[in-house]
Parts: sequence; structure tokens; C-alpha cells
Amino acid sequence: MDGELSADELEAILGDDGLRIVDIRNPSAFDRGHIPDSENIPFNELPQEVEQLAGADRVVTVCPHGQASQQAARLVASYEGIGDDARVDSLQCGIEGWPGDLERSTDDEGPETDAPF
Repeated sequence: MDGELSADELEAILGDDGLRIVDIRNPSAFDRGHIPDSENIPFNELPQEVEQLAGADRVVTVCPHGQASQQAARLVASYEGIGDDARVDSLQCGIEGWPGDLERSTDDEGPETDAPF
């Protein structure tokens, strides 16, 4: 793991080629709201699915509060398919601190809550 990014730093690189944003929350939380262009690989599936990230130039892991994503970033960084030049970071504030709009994967509102996690 290379470090942690602030929400502003991540927002500044959204859309960059080679950037992969990996949201490690469960699929229903991801569907309720996620950072644009992110993909959902739940934390418990990450060891089996990390190979999907092979060849990425930069990976940023995202969780609810910025804690579990640090573990996820370490796991991704240890995968041999991630090149030596690739950067792997965790979103410091988690989805809770994301200031921008969230995309939704479904029209189903789910439980009454403002929290996307």
C-alpha cells in the first residue's frame, strides 16, 4: 500500500486512464450509492477476485469509514499481478466523507437512511 488519499485528491484524478476504484462494501450498500466509475468487489471476495485488477496503473480502495480499505489496499498491493509501478491507495475518509454525488445502481431505495453503507 502506498498511502491514503483525501476525497479531494481522489476527486481530482477521477476519470484518469488506468485508475480503478474498488469499493469493498457489500453489493446492496454499493447499489445504494457509490463513487462514480467505481467497481464493487466485496472485501470477503477480494482475495479470490484481486486478479481482476492486474495491469491497473492505480487502485484506490473504498470502504464506509476508511479503515477496512487500508487492509484491502495492502492485500491488492501484495498481489503479484499489480506491477511495481502501480500505485495502491486507500480513501482516507471512506464513502462517508465523499463530498461529491454518488451513483446508484438501482432505483430501489432500500431502508430509510441517508447513509450509503
